[in-house]
Amino acid sequence: MIPIQDPVAILVYLLTLIGLIYWLNEQAALAGFFKYLPTVIWIYFLPMVSTTLGIIPESSALYDWIKTYLLPPALILLLLSANLPALAKLGPKAIFMMLIGTIGVVVGGAISLALFGPWLPVDAWQGMGALSGSWIGGSANMIAVGTSIGTRDDLFGIMIIVDTVVGYGWMGVVIFFSAYQQRLDDWNGVDTTLIDELNIQMNEVMNTGRRPMEFNDLITILAVGMVSGFIALKFGQWLPDLGRVITSFGWTIIIVTALGIILSLTSLSDLEKAGASHVGNIFLYLLLATIGAKADLNAILEAPLFLLAGVLWIIIHAVILFIGGRLVKAPMFLIATSSQANIGGVVSAPIVATVYQKSLAPVGLLMGVMGNVIGIYFGLFTAWVLSLIAGIYY
Repeated sequence: MIPIQDPVAILVYLLTLIGLIYWLNEQAALAGFFKYLPTVIWIYFLPMVSTTLGIIPESSALYDWIKTYLLPPALILLLLSANLPALAKLGPKAIFMMLIGTIGVVVGGAISLALFGPWLPVDAWQGMGALSGSWIGGSANMIAVGTSIGTRDDLFGIMIIVDTVVGYGWMGVVIFFSAYQQRLDDWNGVDTTLIDELNIQMNEVMNTGRRPMEFNDLITILAVGMVSGFIALKFGQWLPDLGRVITSFGWTIIIVTALGIILSLTSLSDLEKAGASHVGNIFLYLLLATIGAKADLNAILEAPLFLLAGVLWIIIHAVILFIGGRLVKAPMFLIATSSQANIGGVVSAPIVATVYQKSLAPVGLLMGVMGNVIGIYFGLFTAWVLSLIAGIYY
């Protein structure tokens, strides 16, 4: 079969594929299927299969254009919802637990690579660096960090497998512990008035005020995202490369993240009520689809060893988190939610929060947003640490 060569035709094909995946995800009969194999897997793997079958090519000018010009605006639009005043109202204990969970991801990744490094590929640090982005805030950070450090496309697929199998497996463990939260809180000597205080604070700040998207909203969203992303891209190109982690595109990611946080403090943050993050996600999923299209299906054979490394990584994260919770007498609710806000991001953190405390899903959401904000910076830092460890072996 002769693959589609026209960039516009490839774009139409990928958009259709993403739309089909999300349409199937909405079908009640397939709810259980997508629960265990989420949409992000299919957005990566179906383009990979399409390339293997010869429907679309392994390389195209479209793929590079999407990476260069759509990832920065995607991050800008996703960060417009970073409500820093609301995050501050979580209180010091909640923020401390979130950061302890993040430190657990950084340390866990370093120890895991140090132990498994001799048996992993030379560029394993880049794959694990990308995964650290996902485990500090979600898949948007994974793509941003992985792209900025040059993670090869088929290694992305392996990391998505690890993220899904280990990440969702850990979510199951966290939910299992909810049955024992009272015992664990008693053992920890927890003052449960913190839960009551969080309830009051979240009722004050969580008023989303969603509205239908109008034409003025859409054109403003596109203008803000594209202009801000382009400015960050040009500034990044002017700055010098600093080693293997902070490349010119790495600088772009750092600048665009800071710019997104700054814009979230302005009236432009109101665009999130009209669905700015939805537009950002479209850009992001297009990039993920092109990464899948360039990947090699045979690389999946490397996945089992990475899965073992991922399990050790999560265990270390959990141990550090429990030690931190013990030191500050944090309720099991905060320990579990902060863990899932790191590992799962804004999608699954509210679910775990609800399992522990039915009225406190907003805490999980805000912690997930906090992961989005800090994930790229900590992900790049983790990648730098991993590159130093990799230098010992290779």
